[in-house]
Amino acid sequence: MSENDRAQDRHPAPSSGDAPDPVPAHHVPAHHVPAHHVPTPGELVHGGGWVEVARQFVLISGAALIYFGVRGLTEGNVQDAVQRGRAILEAEAAIGLDLEAGMQAVFGATRVLRTPANWVYIWLHWPVIVVTLFWLHHRHRRDYYLLRNAMFISGAIGLVIFAVWPVAPPRLIGMGFVDTVTELSTSYRVLQPPALVNRYAAVPSLHVGWNVLVGFTLWRVSANRAVRAFAVFSPLVMAVAVVATANHYVLDGCAGTIVALVGLWAASRIERNGLLGFRSAVRRRKGGVIEDEPVDPSVGDQFGQVIALGDAPGEQQALPVQAGDGPLVQKASVYHGPVELHAAR
Repeated sequence: MSENDRAQDRHPAPSSGDAPDPVPAHHVPAHHVPAHHVPTPGELVHGGGWVEVARQFVLISGAALIYFGVRGLTEGNVQDAVQRGRAILEAEAAIGLDLEAGMQAVFGATRVLRTPANWVYIWLHWPVIVVTLFWLHHRHRRDYYLLRNAMFISGAIGLVIFAVWPVAPPRLIGMGFVDTVTELSTSYRVLQPPALVNRYAAVPSLHVGWNVLVGFTLWRVSANRAVRAFAVFSPLVMAVAVVATANHYVLDGCAGTIVALVGLWAASRIERNGLLGFRSAVRRRKGGVIEDEPVDPSVGDQFGQVIALGDAPGEQQALPVQAGDGPLVQKASVYHGPVELHAAR
């Protein structure tokens, strides 16, 4: 028997009716993967790495500077702002919500309460927002975009209100309220320099509104009890702190929450309609015609990448899929014979 006959006995060719054994995805030789390969789940989740993080940092920092810059230029008429502040107190008194004087008396009587209220006002706002955005960008990209855009939209609404209807906070209406944050702390003025602060932008309170957005997002993305407790606790204590420190009225917190939720609604509508990088597409080749199919917005075009599927049997490449609340994982496809992976053109 010749060597060729022996080889055929050892490795008989499959008959026309037999399907070859599937080749597991992890058995495909490395040299079959081209230089321009399909993005891995890690690349899609963390698309762009530190370059993407830097890009988002510049974008958000620029938006914050614009927000505070415009806000600082729209103080309006001081007398009108003071009169509006007093009118808010009168309106609260009419409905039994004039809690400002009582809360200042309680919190101002002892450092045991006054100092924590100052800390909440200072450290439970911008630092928490920054840390939350960074974490969401790393772990829950879709929710990062939703929170970011909700803040952008609600911030823009707030700027319009500050410009057309400036209101003095309780500490500036001449009725005996004390700004405990300024009296006892300098760190807040570092986080928010006085040159960028509009003193007559009491309504709406985005200190409360944006903490509501952060709390909503954290509750949505995490099942951890501690995280969820913080998601509920943070906006509630902030609502108390802004009044106890004489920086906002009770109705300010309500107005800030409404504006923030309007921003969240608008951001979710933008996502639903596929705008601002929320939609992606898988390009699928069928009979020479390329069709677009919407897929999970956490992959694809928002990272400047396109996933392409081959047009020959057995050439479908593994696609990233979302596993519940966790990261993207690779879903292996079934091969109907030995194939060589190549980049789609």
